[in-house]
Amino acid sequence: MIRFQLKCAQDHGFDSWFQSGAAFDALKAAGHVACPVCGSAEVEKALMAPSVALRAGAEEAPALRAPANEREAALAALRRQVEENSDYVGMNFVTEARRIHSGEAPERAIHGEARVDEARKLIEEGVPVAPLPFLPSRKAN
Repeated sequence: MIRFQLKCAQDHGFDSWFQSGAAFDALKAAGHVACPVCGSAEVEKALMAPSVALRAGAEEAPALRAPANEREAALAALRRQVEENSDYVGMNFVTEARRIHSGEAPERAIHGEARVDEARKLIEEGVPVAPLPFLPSRKAN
């Protein structure tokens, strides 16, 4: 996997992960890479610094953890809100959401992981669910 810094024709900067440089090129050529701010498919790779691993035991500089812009700050705040006010149920999300919806489990806010087809089935069954715009903490690097 490789992470590219990208920039659209409107000069919005964002980053995304791709399987390889060739995968980025193929997805871009097919029109599947778009700016998350304006939706423009006119996206190019931006100048980026290489990722450098820290020495064992070295502390990451606090500035490297700070959100780079307002969108990242808003996503970080949303993540904190979700994690502080709901239970992480992992891959048991679908089962637990159904149990809560049917009254078999106590009503509470949960978050977890589900395949797209499973999430669609929950929606079709009337179970109120919504995708989150971030990976669970346990899955993020």
